[in-house]
Amino acid sequence: MKEKETILTNAGLKKLEEELENLKTVKRREVAQRIKQAIEFGDISENSEYEDAKNEQAFIEGRIITLEKMLRNAKVIEDDKLDKDTVSLGSTVLLKDLEFGDEVKYTIVGSVEADPDNNKISNESPVGKAILGHKKGDIVDVEVPAGVLKYEIVDIL
Repeated sequence: MKEKETILTNAGLKKLEEELENLKTVKRREVAQRIKQAIEFGDISENSEYEDAKNEQAFIEGRIITLEKMLRNAKVIEDDKLDKDTVSLGSTVLLKDLEFGDEVKYTIVGSVEADPDNNKISNESPVGKAILGHKKGDIVDVEVPAGVLKYEIVDIL
């Protein structure tokens, strides 16, 4: 079975690499030290410190495996190769809500980097999917659970 491609910006790639490095060098050591200390307390069968540390260790190792897989299958969006005429992955787009007149700026990223609080939306999200491939001036219908939203693509930055 082919592993899913992880689409990342350069900043997203750097962030994942830093997280992986931190988990491998810092967090692994910290949790190993906690396990060692918990064992020194004696009977580990009823030692909650030991259980907590072992659970954290399992989480860290699982995250390391996940990150390594994502990085192995990473496809990095090259900023200098972005088409400024068509919305694509990596594009920053200024949209106007045609019902309310509000304008919002989104950057289209892969699902791993999506961060709606910072206006980074996934190419798999309803808005992201709807605007991909469109050009400045296009009116786009976005199907959401509440109905259909209409956006105009004001600019591709």
